[in-house]
Amino acid sequence: MAGVFARRIVVVGAGYVGLTTAACLASLGHQVVCADVDEAKLAGLAAGQVDNSEPGLSELVVEGLHSGRLTFVLGTEAALSRLPAEPSGRPAEPSRLPAAPSGRPAAEVIFLCLPTPMGIGGVADLSVVESVVTGIGPLLAPGAVVVTKSTVPVGTAARISELLGREDVAVVSNPEFLREGSAVSDFLGPDRIVIGADSQDAAERVSALYSRLGAPTVFTNPASAELIKYAANCYLAMKLSYVNAVAELCERVGAEISDVTEGIGYDRRIGQAFLSPGPGWGGSCLPKDAAALLQVADAHDFEFRLLRAAIDTNTRQRQRMVDKVRLAVTGRRTGSLSNTRLCLLGLTFKAGTDDLRDSPALGVAALLRQAGAELYAYDPGVDADRWAAGSEGRAAISVVDDPYIAAKDCDAVVVLTEWPQFRALDWTRMAEEVRRPVVVDTRNLLDRDTLGRAGFHWIGVGSG
Repeated sequence: MAGVFARRIVVVGAGYVGLTTAACLASLGHQVVCADVDEAKLAGLAAGQVDNSEPGLSELVVEGLHSGRLTFVLGTEAALSRLPAEPSGRPAEPSRLPAAPSGRPAAEVIFLCLPTPMGIGGVADLSVVESVVTGIGPLLAPGAVVVTKSTVPVGTAARISELLGREDVAVVSNPEFLREGSAVSDFLGPDRIVIGADSQDAAERVSALYSRLGAPTVFTNPASAELIKYAANCYLAMKLSYVNAVAELCERVGAEISDVTEGIGYDRRIGQAFLSPGPGWGGSCLPKDAAALLQVADAHDFEFRLLRAAIDTNTRQRQRMVDKVRLAVTGRRTGSLSNTRLCLLGLTFKAGTDDLRDSPALGVAALLRQAGAELYAYDPGVDADRWAAGSEGRAAISVVDDPYIAAKDCDAVVVLTEWPQFRALDWTRMAEEVRRPVVVDTRNLLDRDTLGRAGFHWIGVGSG
C-alpha cells in the first residue's frame, strides 16, 4: 500500500469542483498546483480572493497560499512545469517517477476537474476534457496517474487512455460527491470515496491521497465508478420526483405531505433526506446527469422508463406551481395572469448559493412570465446590479435588493427558494405592501400560522 506522504499534484480547472479539490488536497498536506485558463480568476485566487460563497473554501485557499502548498497557474502546461523540488509541510516519499519533459520534478497525480455541460440531445459535452487530455499527453512523466474528477459518461476513462496514447500513464475514475453550500465539509468528511482503475497500483496511489480522511473506499473498475456517480444523482432525482408526486396526491385526498414524509422518513430504508416537496429539482448536476444517463441507456438499447418518468414528473411540477399561482390570484387554475404583478422570493436553485444554473425557480418564473405576469424578485444570493448587467432574458424579471420593494403592490408572493431569511421577514409589513395578501409557498418554508396572523392566506405544496 502506498505510504502516507505528501504528493505532487496538478489540478486542471479552478471551478467549483477543481478549486475545492485543490484547496482540500493542499490542506491534507499535498503540494498542489491548480491550473485554469481564466487569467482574471487566477489573479484573484493568487491574492486569496474566492468569488463564491462556499463556506470554509476561502480560508483553505488562504491557508494553502501561505503554507506554499497551493499555487495557481495559467495553463496546464505551465502547471506541469511549476512543481517545486520538494513538497512543503509533510514528509515526501522519494518519487518513483523520472523528471517531467520540462526537467522539473514530475507531477505524480493530475486531476481533471473540467466542465462537462449538457450537449445536444442531453449527451455530455466532453470537448474541453478531450482537448486538455490531448495537450498533456506528451508532457507527463512515465508512471503518472490521470484522475477524472468531472462527471463523465461511462467509457470516458477508456477514451482518455486512448487520447493520451501512453501505456505508461494510468487513468483513474474518482468521481466527486460535493454539494453546493457544503463542498468543503463533503470533501473532508465524505460518505465514501470511489476509485475506479484497471491498475491496482494506481488505485492505491490515489487512495493514499485521502488516507487521512478515514472514509470507506470503494475500489472498482473505471466503468463502474463512472456509473456510480450517475446512479447516485439520478436516484436522488427520482426520490424528489416521487415526493412531489406524493404531495400532489396529498392535495387530492386531504392528507398533509409533512406528516407523510415524517412518517416514511423514520424508516431507515428510506431516510429523511430528499423528501421535501418543491417546484422541481434543478441545479448544475441533477438535470445534466439525468439526461446523460438516459443517453447512455439509449446507446445500449435500454429503455430506462423509471428515470424518464422522473424527468417528466419534474417538468410537470413546474407547471403545477404556475397553476397554484393562477388559482391563488384568479380563483381558477386556468385563470389569466395578464396584468398581474408577482413578488418572487428566491431565484437560485437552492439556498446558500448564488448558483442560477437550471434553477427550478427560474423555470417557474419563465412560465409565469409567459402567462403574462409582471415579475419582481428578491434573493439573498443575487445582487440586483449584477443581475441587471447579466445575460439576455433577465429583463423579464426585475430583481431588487429589498424584499419589501419586491412585494409592493403585488397580487401574490411566491416563495421559490428555501432561504431561511424569508422566515425572518416582517410579514405584517409585507402584508401592508402587497395588493392581495396571498403567499404561494412552493417550498413549504413558512409557518402558516405566522402568515395567518399577519393577514396572509398561505398556500403550500401537498397540503390537503
